[in-house]
Amino acid sequence: MFRFLVPLVLAVSMSTAVAAAPVDDQSRRPRDNDRRERQVEAAPQRVDLGDVVRRVASGRQGRMLGVSPRGDVVVVRWEYPGGRVADITVDGRSGRILGER
Repeated sequence: MFRFLVPLVLAVSMSTAVAAAPVDDQSRRPRDNDRRERQVEAAPQRVDLGDVVRRVASGRQGRMLGVSPRGDVVVVRWEYPGGRVADITVDGRSGRILGER
């Protein structure tokens, strides 16, 4: 009887030790979700594109043709009465209008 019991006990104890090792290793490393949460917290706040369009449209005649986020700025393509088209550059963090071309 002991001939069958000893190998069984050894096999169970070895598989338990092997299964426990990766868990201990993983507990030392930050989880992927934790890393993603830290990246999101560190990312700068971006202004809402709707707010950017409202700010550009305020006091301007004409219509918006399109809006395009480009890195740290947002570019709003605007058509004035008479057909002149301009690109209005807005700071993507503060929402402040930087210029017009």
